[in-house]
Amino acid sequence: MTRTARLPRTAPFAVEDIAALDHVISRASVSQRAWLTGFLAGIDAAQAEPAPLATVPPKIRLTVLYATESGNAEALAAAAAHDAQKRGFAVKLLDMADIDIASLRDAVNLLIITSTWGEGEPPQRAAPFMRALLADTAPRLEGVGFAVLALGDRSYPQFCETGRQIDARLETLGARRVAPRQECDLDYEAPAASFIGALLTKLAPPGDEGSVVHVDFHRTDGGVTTRSAPFAAEIAVLHPISSSRADSETLHLELNLTGSGITYQPGDTLGITPDNDPALVDAILAATGLSGDESLRGTLIREHDITSLTDKLIADYAALTGESRLADLAARSAFRPGRQPVDLFETFRNELAAPQLIGLLRKLSPRYYSIASSQKVVGEAAHLTIAKVAYHSAERHRIGVASGMIAERRRVGDPVPIHIKANPHFRLPVDQDTPIVMIGAGTGIAPYRAFLQEREATAAPGANWLIFGHRRFLHDFLYQVEILRWLKSGVLDRIDLAFSRDQPEKRYVQHVLWEQRAALRAKLDEGATLYLCGDAKSMARDVDATIARILGGEDLARGQAERDALIAAGRYKRDVY
Repeated sequence: MTRTARLPRTAPFAVEDIAALDHVISRASVSQRAWLTGFLAGIDAAQAEPAPLATVPPKIRLTVLYATESGNAEALAAAAAHDAQKRGFAVKLLDMADIDIASLRDAVNLLIITSTWGEGEPPQRAAPFMRALLADTAPRLEGVGFAVLALGDRSYPQFCETGRQIDARLETLGARRVAPRQECDLDYEAPAASFIGALLTKLAPPGDEGSVVHVDFHRTDGGVTTRSAPFAAEIAVLHPISSSRADSETLHLELNLTGSGITYQPGDTLGITPDNDPALVDAILAATGLSGDESLRGTLIREHDITSLTDKLIADYAALTGESRLADLAARSAFRPGRQPVDLFETFRNELAAPQLIGLLRKLSPRYYSIASSQKVVGEAAHLTIAKVAYHSAERHRIGVASGMIAERRRVGDPVPIHIKANPHFRLPVDQDTPIVMIGAGTGIAPYRAFLQEREATAAPGANWLIFGHRRFLHDFLYQVEILRWLKSGVLDRIDLAFSRDQPEKRYVQHVLWEQRAALRAKLDEGATLYLCGDAKSMARDVDATIARILGGEDLARGQAERDALIAAGRYKRDVY
């Protein structure tokens, strides 16, 4: 027997409504009753007040803008952006080369990380931005908060000059300084990380307690080696490639990378972690009354910069010792040229405690060299071209820290602590049909040897033109046999040479460029990529000026604009030192 469904008399309806509902329900099928149940539930849901949504605070906007030459500022900026994203910021990470200055008006919070190059100059890719920032037409920036992290080298007079200019100019344009400018020397990692962390904590979204993000500012393209954890590469080959009658010695160094897992690309650089000349360390210990402290001696050999005499070191030494003859800046600046810390300690002798001496000195930084090989050719190895730095000044013979170590204190079979530093802004064109023009002087030939090895190994069809300069053809034509072989085989389509001391009038690579300006313009019109490698102080500056002159003729502004356009397009790349 089927039971008829009826509403109980206690249902919250009038008697007549209960009777009507009983009439409908008793005649409804199972599916009809299910539909009616869902229908009524839907009506209730539609008429119910919506549950309040959890409010999500808007993300705080942060623009991280960097200007880099060697990659340090770029790595710091990437680390800062990553940390900020972890903390809940809405982050934009931008290269100064890729930004229109007018867009700064839309920045709410702006962190600028910049290096300084040469004699107080901005990195090349950032030069157009700097000109626009300093121009009278620069936009007002009221409402923009900013902080500047400046990287530099205290051994140069214009320490952190680019960062200082940006910091002052943003304030002039009405922006609000969120934190005092942080200036970092070569041992920048710890102060930079502290500055970035404190700034992000200050700007952090409400409720954020900060985060600790470990970032290796010296990541590599491959392998696991870093600046702080280098690989001990064995020297496989070490020999001179300059004549014994050359004015300076240039060495070819081959390092065995077997077991390291290291990979690199043509254009990348290799960092050598050097140690100091023990004889120089002993002279410093004798001058400061610390001879016999073997622990301190080992620390100075391995960890501290004992060759750079900066104004800060002199000022700190004067304050520590009360040395009245170094009390004013003029006296300090007059003493510094051509000298090193040992000269300071010997000329103004004072006995120091070990912590006092350590406190005066910077950390010893790696020395970087353009890699002169392609792994497609050399496999688990890396080749370097090293000019031994040796000179005489202030009645003392001086040698370079890393180059002197390799030339005088290392032999085949010895280990050298190394790591790879990627240089993405100095790479071969992705399109192998693209012609390239390589301009270099001295050891500036190194990356071009890697380029030509790579282009030969991959049978790249793009034309290769080398413009190389040094002092004398007979003594300084580095890698001459290989270069002439490439020229004969057609890998190298053209070579122009400038040996400055082979004729009465000195002739440099910029003179070759000017002489061959029509050919250079034609090659650029074909879409060629232009490369420059070598000394930043004179050669690179002269080449830059010559290129602008070639591009603009008598109209310097037009020439600079065309050169800047090449830089922005990635068709003019520099690796200068």
